[in-house]
Amino acid sequence: MITKFMLGIGVFTLAVASAATSYRVTLFSPSTIAGTEVKAGDYKLEIKDGKAVLKQGKTVVEAAVKVETADKKFSDNSIKYEGSKVQEIRIGGTTTRLVFEGAASAKGDN
Repeated sequence: MITKFMLGIGVFTLAVASAATSYRVTLFSPSTIAGTEVKAGDYKLEIKDGKAVLKQGKTVVEAAVKVETADKKFSDNSIKYEGSKVQEIRIGGTTTRLVFEGAASAKGDN
C-alpha cells in the first residue's frame, strides 16, 4: 500500500516538473511574432520543448525559440524589437532569455 502511494507521488511530481512553464508578458504596441501580427495587451507566455506559446483569449501564437540563461536575474520583463518584430523576451525575476528563431543572440547584454 505504501509502495503504491509513493509511486503515485513520484508520478505526480514528474508530471508537474514536465509541465510547461508559464509567465505573463505585456506587449505595449502591436507586434509581430513568428510572422503573425498580434495586438498590444497582456499575454500568457508558456515555454515548452523549445517553443514559446503566447495566448490572449482566442489568439494563440507559437514560435520556435532558443532558451538562454543569463548570468544574473532580470529585474523586469523586457522585450527587444527590430521594428515591430519581437526578437527577444527577457523574463523578470528569472535568468531566462527567449531568443526568437532568426534573431541574433545578444550574449553579455544583460
